[in-house]
Amino acid sequence: MNRADALAGNGVSLVRERALALRVQRGLERLYRLIPTADIGDFVRGADMGERETVLLREAEGGELEISIALPALGGVDGQLDTICQLIEGVSHFVYLAERARLGRAATQLELELQAEVDKWVVIAASIRPFDAGRSASLRARLYEHVAFVHGAESELGERYRLANAAAHGFVRRLEREVVRGARFSELQGELCRFFHVGQEEKLRLGRAA
Repeated sequence: MNRADALAGNGVSLVRERALALRVQRGLERLYRLIPTADIGDFVRGADMGERETVLLREAEGGELEISIALPALGGVDGQLDTICQLIEGVSHFVYLAERARLGRAATQLELELQAEVDKWVVIAASIRPFDAGRSASLRARLYEHVAFVHGAESELGERYRLANAAAHGFVRRLEREVVRGARFSELQGELCRFFHVGQEEKLRLGRAA
């Protein structure tokens, strides 16, 4: 059994959330050409009142990874985008950690946040038909510009989340300009795969290159 297969967690039954999380997981695995890993639903628990998406990870004896993902319940229309984004972030973290574990590669917290910020655009964009540069710009503004941060800018978490937001924003803006605007969608998967598989410094460089 490899390290990705050894992921273990627990949680309560969240039928809608688990079903959507699994759909997002399998979609990301196909997009990034990954070997499918365990069903994320087995690692999901319901978030406590007021708790946001949270991933708890520890390395057990023997090098096996144990993971638990807290996801908020999907609610009504009000605030739904934020809830869905939290779900996507949790799935993104799970997929990224599982792949890095399979390869025996480390992952920084900033890498996880960078990838999750991009994956929010990827997943939501895939649900928009037709998708063009104008719709991408509108989505990009909602995800990266019209945002409020929970942690202050002077804190470690606040700095990390702002850096991830800015780098992902730059990367998506470049995709929008160079790929989406010209409807060159055949190139999109390659660009997204490249971003997924590189490490922290290259992710940041790709964000700054925009």
